[in-house]
Amino acid sequence: MSDDTDMGKRRFLVLHDYGMGGCWWWVRARSEREILETFAWVEVVGDPEAVASRRQDGDLEEVDIDAPHMPPGLDGLRAERDARRGREGFGALAGREVVFLRRRWDEDDEDPAVYLMEVGSDGRRMRQVEVAEDGTAVRSGPDDWPFNPPVVDLFDPVLVGQEISRSEFEEWWATARQVDAEVEGRALVLSRARLRHRRQAVPQPFLVRRVGVSR
Repeated sequence: MSDDTDMGKRRFLVLHDYGMGGCWWWVRARSEREILETFAWVEVVGDPEAVASRRQDGDLEEVDIDAPHMPPGLDGLRAERDARRGREGFGALAGREVVFLRRRWDEDDEDPAVYLMEVGSDGRRMRQVEVAEDGTAVRSGPDDWPFNPPVVDLFDPVLVGQEISRSEFEEWWATARQVDAEVEGRALVLSRARLRHRRQAVPQPFLVRRVGVSR
């Protein structure tokens, strides 16, 4: 690789968080944005303590963003990004601090529901309202969830059609009841079942699980 190609590149710590674990890499790239545009379902970690800790991990693989081949796991995430890049709406929501979404889940489920979500720029839920078919609404937040990986990739063009306004979300949030222990336990069982349905283009053992993914 020529010096001109390497010019301007820095090493970034990259995480693919799949909920009950994560995959880490060092990626040499020109910017954080370039990494996010190249790989689906990843985040660039800038926390100094996390970076220092991973520097001590001599087994962490380092790759160049322009390399023709990627290691297992990262190759599937790049393929998924490439498959959606040319679609209308690609990246339209990326870079926003907060996005509000309405997503329906009814696949293989006795209790279909609509999820109204307040999502941060990293794709993680900040608040959520689950609305059952009978109109019953239950709200929850990070303290109510056993784990909180990214549930959406904001570069996904499908999300453009699922966006709602802040006012609509806040109306539901204000009238929904707070999740209780019984509902939380039921939601955890359902979430784990739903997570098993979501598989990204990542080979074993990198199974990616998502909550509330629409069909």
